Amino acid sequence: MPRSASIYMKAKTIRTDKVNVITLGCSKNTVDSENLITQLRGNDFEVVHESDKNDANIVIINTCGFIDLAKEESINTILEYAEVKKRGEIDKLYVTGCLSQRYKDDLEKEIPEVDAYFGTLELPGLLKKLEADYKHELIGERQITTPSHYAYLKISEGCNRTCSFCAIPLMRGQHVSRPIEELVFEASSLARRGVKELMLIAQELTYYGLDLYKQRRLPDLLHALADVEGIEWIRLHYAYPSKFPREIFEVMAERKEICDYLDIPLQHADNAVLERMRRQITVEETRDLLAYAREKVPGIAIRTTFLVGYPGETEAEFESLCAFVREQQFDRVGVFQYSHEEDTRGYEVEDDVPAEVKEDRANRLMEIQQDISLAHNQKKVGTVQKVLFDRKESGHFIGRTEADSPEVDNEVWVPAADNYVRLGDFAQILITDATEYDLHGELVSRQ
Repeated sequence: MPRSASIYMKAKTIRTDKVNVITLGCSKNTVDSENLITQLRGNDFEVVHESDKNDANIVIINTCGFIDLAKEESINTILEYAEVKKRGEIDKLYVTGCLSQRYKDDLEKEIPEVDAYFGTLELPGLLKKLEADYKHELIGERQITTPSHYAYLKISEGCNRTCSFCAIPLMRGQHVSRPIEELVFEASSLARRGVKELMLIAQELTYYGLDLYKQRRLPDLLHALADVEGIEWIRLHYAYPSKFPREIFEVMAERKEICDYLDIPLQHADNAVLERMRRQITVEETRDLLAYAREKVPGIAIRTTFLVGYPGETEAEFESLCAFVREQQFDRVGVFQYSHEEDTRGYEVEDDVPAEVKEDRANRLMEIQQDISLAHNQKKVGTVQKVLFDRKESGHFIGRTEADSPEVDNEVWVPAADNYVRLGDFAQILITDATEYDLHGELVSRQ
């Protein structure tokens, strides 16, 4: 008998369960949702991702609990679907992910309409609740929710770092690397299905291999993935700067498949703040690492993020950060405002930077970066760039250069009326104009 058939026998109809998976938060959550979808479809469920048709009878929300804004979005989404369940428009509501991992007991009390809560590593339990089996043979056969030409590849789970502001280890656990062979198998599977670009993600890329192989093995993994036929771009996200394995830059320079791109969250650039944050690195060491990267990989695009308003941050310490950003001329910068997270080291001290000061500092730092970004982009006017096209929108084909990752970085806009490219393909584009965060161009040739 099909699942849930008995519920509808009186009406002499049979309805097969349909699941809508809602994903909140970062790319690591995206991968978790994709693994969930793959397992459910392997158990003959009909599954959609973030559908707005309201025709699914089961909803699963994959939550984020990273900072206050993310937690608020997750809670509001749960409450929204709890109301939908109260109205009888869905049968079951389940919650998983980081917020559920960290606040399960509180959520069960506050939002009892949810049928069950699951943590970040409880996929088998969630499947069991749905009367589905965890199929080991599906590992590496992930069905992606991104455009078909790019995918995220999560190389490890958890984090062993002890940054005083971060609650990720509380939600994701300790660092666990995936074997190189397993990652190559998954990359090969993705390539056979048309994926050309892999974004390597982890809580901390550079720690890769220490648990499995007793040494850092990210350079070896990069070589192995670069050998996968069909993969043309591989980019690195979330690399911790302290004790950075510098041989990564040698691999980047050697292998054309490894994008000249590095996402390296630095968080701050004042030694006193870095010490309070427990970042295990100084400004001088950071400066040396960045200089080495640019020497070994000329033209490397460096993306970073900074955290403003950490407890005790003075105006002078913030100005040190601003000066560093002006000095380094980063290609891409993101700014977060400090969120006082319970059970972290930072929670032990007073959150003494007022909210309005945090917001002001975030805005001031981004204004500095806007000018830098505009200058970088204007230098590209008149050059020809290799662009991978992601979508068509507002009469334009929209893509990215090697210096840009999806959703977080700059884009290239090409008028569709005068140019034609296929989505998921590379093309050579002449850059004709630039703004702070976008490039505009015209087609030179298709790959």
